[in-house]
Formats: sequence, C-alpha cells, structure tokens
Amino acid sequence: MERLANTDLGPIVRSAVNDAVITDVHTHLYSPQFGDLLLWGIDDLLTYHYLIAETFRYVSIPYESFWAMSKQQQADLIWKTLFVENSPFSEACRGVLTVLSKLGLDVGARDLSEYRAYFRSKSVDEYVDIAFNLAGIDCAVMTNDPFDDAERPVWLSCYKEDPRFRAVLRIDPLLNSTQQSCEKLRNFGYSADPALSAQGLSEIRRFLEDWADRMKPLYLAASLPPDFAYPEESPRARVVRECILPVCRDRGLPFAMMIGVKKLVNPALRLAGDSVGKSRIETVEHLCANFPDNKFLVTMLARENQHELAVAARKYRNLMVFGCWWFLNNPSLVEEITRMRCELLGPSFIPQHSDARVLDQVIYKWAHSRTIIASVLTDKYNDLARTGWIATVEEIRRDVDNLFRSNFWRFVG
Repeated sequence: MERLANTDLGPIVRSAVNDAVITDVHTHLYSPQFGDLLLWGIDDLLTYHYLIAETFRYVSIPYESFWAMSKQQQADLIWKTLFVENSPFSEACRGVLTVLSKLGLDVGARDLSEYRAYFRSKSVDEYVDIAFNLAGIDCAVMTNDPFDDAERPVWLSCYKEDPRFRAVLRIDPLLNSTQQSCEKLRNFGYSADPALSAQGLSEIRRFLEDWADRMKPLYLAASLPPDFAYPEESPRARVVRECILPVCRDRGLPFAMMIGVKKLVNPALRLAGDSVGKSRIETVEHLCANFPDNKFLVTMLARENQHELAVAARKYRNLMVFGCWWFLNNPSLVEEITRMRCELLGPSFIPQHSDARVLDQVIYKWAHSRTIIASVLTDKYNDLARTGWIATVEEIRRDVDNLFRSNFWRFVG
C-alpha cells in the first residue's frame, strides 16, 4: 500500500480517472450489424437533435423545408449557422470540436470537406474500435426496442452477439401507449388486450420473457413522463405491477426508469421537440419500498429532482442512481450533481452515462465528463487529506473503478 506524502492528490486522481476503463451504461447506439441504425460520422454528428434545436434559434426557414433537405444539406446549414456565423461554445457544439480534435483532425482549419473525407476513409467496424479506444470504454449498453420495425428483424433473423455492445430491453411503448402496443402484440402472436385481462397480462409477460431470452438484456428500461405515478390504477401502473416487476424479479434484472421527459412539446422539431418536467420522487420511493426484491436503476431529468433522488438512494439499497441525463449533461450541472451525490452517497453511485445517439459522441461526452468528475473527486480526496486521512493510490483507483464500471456490474449481477 503506497502512502502519499503530497496532500495535493489532483495528479493521482486525474491519472486514475483518465486511465479508467468505463462501461457506458446507457446509450442509443447499435452494433454494426444493425446497419444504418448505427449513426456515425460528421454528418450524423452535426444533425444530432441537440444541434437541430439550436439551429432553429437562428434560422427562419420552415421546419418542413429543413426536414425535406438531405442529411448533408442539413449538416451544411447547421455548420454554417452554429460554427461559422456564431461561436460554437454550447456544449453540443463544443462536443463536435472535441471529437475532431481527438481524432487528430485540424479543428482550426474549419474545413467540413476535410472532415467528411476522413470518415469516408473508415469502415464502420474500424471506427467503432477507434471511438471506443478514444473514449476509454469497454462496451456500450444499447437500448433495444422490440416494437421497432427497423430493429426487430435483426433480432429475429441474424443477430450475433458483439462483446462491444450489450443489449437492454426497452419497453417504452408498453407503458406509454399501452393500447397500441397490445394491437402490435396481437400481430406478433400474443393474445394481449387493451383491457388488460388476466390472460392479456399473462401474454405481456410471455412477450417480455421471450424477448429477454432472445436479447439477454442487462436490464429492462423505459423513459417516462413527469406525471408517471405509482401506485395508481392506470394501464401503465398495472403493466408495471403485473408484468414488468415480476419478470425483472424472477430474472434478477433491474428495471431502469428514466423519468421526466415531456414528449414533443414542439412536434415540428421531431426528435428535437422533447422537453423536461419535474417528477414525483414518491413514485420511486413507493416502488423501492414495496418491491424490495426488485432492483431499480433510476435517473431523473429535472435538476429539481436531483437532491431528493440522492436522498432516496440513501434509504433504499435496491436503488442505483445513475448519470446526468440529457439536458443535465452540461458541465456546470454535471459538476453540481456529482459533487452533491458524492457528499450524500460516497462512491456508491454511477456518475455518468453518455446517452450517445451517434457513435462519435462517446468520444466527447466521456472526455468532458472525466475532466469534471476528476475535479470533484480531487476536492473530496483533498478534503480527507486535510483531516490526516490520505487515500492511497490503490484506494483511489478502486473508487474510480467502482464509479465508472464495477458499481454497475455488481448491481446488474
């Protein structure tokens, strides 16, 4: 055990964080065999919905005209608007530049054609390895929707496991559009019914079991609105109680709840049109208290929910708090939330996930997050050192590994 004489532990902490191998516990990425569902390259990076929303802060063209453009035309407009005509210091814009820099491209040249040429020179399999190596991740946890007509055939016909990508069974449609989902289930050969009869609920469970067998998911997951409530006698709550929780319990799978998204407050923006609302922590508390044999991975979208969520995690050992999700994944908020969680939970949480929809994003999101998390941890270890408790190199690396990787794997079992 190496004792450190220098009480400024910053260099030791930064080294541990920068060297850490990370499991990215929630993304919207796909393995290459899913074809065009895996987004990558400069045009996909520029047409990410964060940047689309920012672009419409400036341009006055009709939404329909933008959506009628080709992807390259959209990327050209976004580049011109956000990077040429304005300084690109929003987090989403800075992220694009971080990616280009980490790839060794000349950011100062501001040459979009040069960047496109680089990506044309790479195969998708080659670029997955490049992105993962630069991000320092061992695997990306996908979000897989069996109701998706583009994704479903891959699972049914030709899917082969890729150790770089692990599956998650996404169940948003079952919870947020139960009636339409039951109609689809009938088309899939399951006797589900919108009235959620005993047989219908049994068929939903059979569907979940079949897809859990097929995908081998690490957990089940759903994005949920701010008004998600439990207990109540809504179709959503009944499916949670009668289907999702029993299947998760019997298989030892966590149920991941990502709570607080207001869908399509501006439908004309499509994927860029979602917003945020404050949610009810009582829902999380009730589920954790009344289903102690279930495990819950939880992240909440509103800043206002973060303190009470961390407090809830102190009360329920079957609750794992993870990540700074979506609109919270900005440096000032990541720092605030991570610092607060450290002070309430020690190193017993999962500080971040990339939520990447474009492969390249794992590069910048982890580069930016590592810097912030290292800064917070440095302050915490220096606080300890001032009392005379000086963490060893081994202890620091142990804690960092737990935060970035091992806490997750122990929780999912």
